[in-house]
Amino acid sequence: MSGRLYGVGLGPGDPELVTVKTARLIGEADVVAYHAARHGRSIARSIARPYLREGQIEEALQYPLTTETTGHPGGYQGALDDFYAECAARLAAHLDAGRTVVVLSEGDPLFYGSYMHMHKRLAHRYPTEVVPGVTSVSAASAVLGRPLVERDEVLTVLPGTLPGEELAERLRGTDSAAVMKLGRSFAKVRDAFAEAGRLDDAWYVERATMGGERVAPLKDVDPEGVPYFSLALLSSPAERAFVPQPVPDPVPGTAAGEVVVIGLGPAGRPWLTPEAQDALATATDLVGYGPYVDRVEPNPRQRRHRTDNRVEAERARHALELAGEGRRVAVVSSGDPGVFAMASAVLEAAAGFPDVPVRVVPGLTAAQAVAARAGAPLGHDHCVISLSDILKPWEVVAERLSAAARADLVLAIYNPASRSRTWQLSAARDLLLEHRDPDTPVVIGRAVGGPDESVTVTSLGELDPAAVDMRCLLIVGSSTTRVTGTGAVYTPRRYP
Repeated sequence: MSGRLYGVGLGPGDPELVTVKTARLIGEADVVAYHAARHGRSIARSIARPYLREGQIEEALQYPLTTETTGHPGGYQGALDDFYAECAARLAAHLDAGRTVVVLSEGDPLFYGSYMHMHKRLAHRYPTEVVPGVTSVSAASAVLGRPLVERDEVLTVLPGTLPGEELAERLRGTDSAAVMKLGRSFAKVRDAFAEAGRLDDAWYVERATMGGERVAPLKDVDPEGVPYFSLALLSSPAERAFVPQPVPDPVPGTAAGEVVVIGLGPAGRPWLTPEAQDALATATDLVGYGPYVDRVEPNPRQRRHRTDNRVEAERARHALELAGEGRRVAVVSSGDPGVFAMASAVLEAAAGFPDVPVRVVPGLTAAQAVAARAGAPLGHDHCVISLSDILKPWEVVAERLSAAARADLVLAIYNPASRSRTWQLSAARDLLLEHRDPDTPVVIGRAVGGPDESVTVTSLGELDPAAVDMRCLLIVGSSTTRVTGTGAVYTPRRYP
């Protein structure tokens, strides 16, 4: 069985710009091959050195000629073709022996890279994979801190070895350009930029990301000593034309900000809507119950205002006051902010802040999350009720439970129990049993979406209030709710 050939890009020179995959393949390879100059030194090997290991076979593919070589019957190109054929034969011997061969290439293997000559000669004969790398063009743009192209602009990549007239013509007809392979061609390239009327906008980058990196306006560079590893760059016209404007800080009292009440869903980021993500990202301040604020990834640009769970009115007023000072305030709630959460409190308080806009961004509710985990228990008419009697008397809760039970509605029960509310769930179960069969399915969803999530299916008669806490949501089925043989719970769309 033959070995496998890899052409791997090493990036522009900094070993830290080698991709994770390239580093792994280099370390795993049986054979590491690289091109080298006549003096024997290889820039590719120097970049890859941190990733080599003891005992690997190295194949140094050393160029035996320069552009002045004339002794070959086919001239310079003929000599190169013979050299590449001989290199390919050396690598093929390893591949035929079943060895993994990695060929190193500065930049990207198929972007003016030496590896492509091996690829053309071997890829049709052996399993082959090319791993891309950061190009010198990308590196030069990054070093300059100037975009290459924007919107529908055109980037042209040119070899400096083209005739001067052709270079000038192509530079006149493009938005952005990178001219590579400078070295001895530098003077001709600079003259072409001048002839095209683009010299004042052009930059010179030498050995980008390597030791000895150099950046200068192209017109100021002395042609003497310009190395091969350099290029001329004409960056995005849109970037050159852009005039940055100062961003004023909000001035208290001069402009109203905004309050956005956001539903975080029942758990982590996968349950968060794109609209909610955008509202969180653009906020200057986050306001909410401490554990909910903590669910939002920290951003040092934003101020975080954590409060206790029992101060909804004060929290709402604080958010509106911040917005009145020109802040963009996100008030965060678990689940949906309009379901037993902060939207009502903010809108109620907003009557005292008529100039502050308020909008509500919905979230996935706990009832929806638990129902989805269980199957489809909310598939027909249902109601949502909270067992908390902190903001309404228990008599109201009991009356509504009885009414829902008589109406044969599926119930999604929020806030079923807490450390200070231990008897309400037992009372609710007894009220429901006055109208429901003891075999009525009940779903107990705890911390759905979190690492300690659990979903239990039981019956109304077997429901144990001691197994339920504040992190739970209950779904009590109707007379038509069913449990399948696999444990899924659903309520049919049809009613008898």
